Amino acid sequence: MHWFYYFGRFLSRLLLDLLTRWRVDGQENVPRRGPLLIVANHLDLADPSLVAVSAGRKTVFMAKEELFRKALSRYFIRGFGAFPVRKGALNRAAFKEAEYWLSRDVALVMFPEGGRSRRRRLMPAYPGSVLIATKLNVPILPIGIAGSEGVGARFWWLRRPRITVKIGKPFPLPPVYGKLDKEERTKLADDIMEHIAALLPPEYRGHYGQNEH
Repeated sequence: MHWFYYFGRFLSRLLLDLLTRWRVDGQENVPRRGPLLIVANHLDLADPSLVAVSAGRKTVFMAKEELFRKALSRYFIRGFGAFPVRKGALNRAAFKEAEYWLSRDVALVMFPEGGRSRRRRLMPAYPGSVLIATKLNVPILPIGIAGSEGVGARFWWLRRPRITVKIGKPFPLPPVYGKLDKEERTKLADDIMEHIAALLPPEYRGHYGQNEH
């Protein structure tokens, strides 16, 4: 791992402890070894760091390719353990990199919504996490984040926002035989998101709330 990977995680934990009221529930559900796909809702730019330190495992991330266009940002984002993927599409290069890290017992983190939810509520998922989980036969660990949306507000550190990270139990997707069609991919993506929704307060569930899905 790059030097910034370890420094970034140390700094993230320090800032979370100093500037937020941060709590993790369910850390005992994180497998200590083996390939693992971590999926979480996405509220703020702080979420990748939050998931990494909460999981307590070596992690890498899929991040939108726009973040890698400038050399300086690419250096630090890569160093923190991220690699690029096109939004809404799992290209061959991203899939191969995901396969590389998973084969080395590094957990892969994905935000299935494909971006931050500006209104806190869960949005419909893209199918990328389904393709990774089914093609590579990897268990899925759901994480629900509540409160990190406050980090983006002006002078947020003066209020020390309360952030809760809830970690569920890992689960597999059912076996897949042959190529999945669009309807099957959508159904499996919804199954993944419902595991995340179950870890969130009702006001965060959005598209996956009981009255909407």
